[in-house]
Amino acid sequence: MAKEEPPSISKDLQELQRKLSLLIESIQNNSEVVALMKSPVGQYLDKHPFVTLTLLLFAAMSAIPVGLFLLLVVLTFLAAFVGVILLEGLVISVGGLSLLCVLCGLGFMSLIISGTIIVSYMVVSSLVNYWFSPRPLTQQNSSGDCQLAMKT
Repeated sequence: MAKEEPPSISKDLQELQRKLSLLIESIQNNSEVVALMKSPVGQYLDKHPFVTLTLLLFAAMSAIPVGLFLLLVVLTFLAAFVGVILLEGLVISVGGLSLLCVLCGLGFMSLIISGTIIVSYMVVSSLVNYWFSPRPLTQQNSSGDCQLAMKT
């Protein structure tokens, strides 16, 4: 009393088998596959199906970890790139503020020094003008004699 499969399922299975056989045939007729199968590696894998299955499973299972590693590499590269840009911006900002402080200090110092020089120039020139101002050579004292003539 076994149940028989409906005819639509058997037709679907036959269609699937036909498509798979066409796919396998197209892969086997591919020029790269033919070249691989004629190579010593391909002949070894053809004679050792367990090794072939092991390599196929290893390649399939290692795809996800390798993909995650490559994603990590790309993300690390992007993070480093963004970090360098941020670090460069920070260094430029700190350097710019430091330069601004130094230039303001230099401007203040130049004002103080130039003010000191100008005041010193005015004082020295006033003193020189006072000390070396032209005076009359003969000045009269109260007795009416000349100061220069008092050398006796």
